[in-house]
Amino acid sequence: MRIEKIGQIAIPVTDVGRAIAFYRDVLGLTFLFQAGPNLAFFDCGGVRIMLDKPEQEEFANHSSVIYFSVSDIKSSFADVAQKGAEVVEQPHLIARLADREVWMGFFRDPDKNVLALMSEIPLSA
Repeated sequence: MRIEKIGQIAIPVTDVGRAIAFYRDVLGLTFLFQAGPNLAFFDCGGVRIMLDKPEQEEFANHSSVIYFSVSDIKSSFADVAQKGAEVVEQPHLIARLADREVWMGFFRDPDKNVLALMSEIPLSA
């Protein structure tokens, strides 16, 4: 067996309609389709994001942190915050590598799942 790629990531939500509005209007992800009242699907660079209102309590826990890659973290983060995302940490330098800097900023969706924007900024030669 060889895992080829991530096919889908599930994010537990309590209100699918509210979550659709956040992921579509605040984050700007491409809405794909809704399957019944409890599932909605988005595209994020070829990885499908599934918003799921779990029927079983064991699946209702908060999701892992998903890091969305952007080219301009400061303006992208400001846009997400201005559209209503709850800011956890403003964008800041995480690591300075030989050829780039890694920046991250953290926020919450309406269900308090922590999400992040990240950017890898090339250093000038």
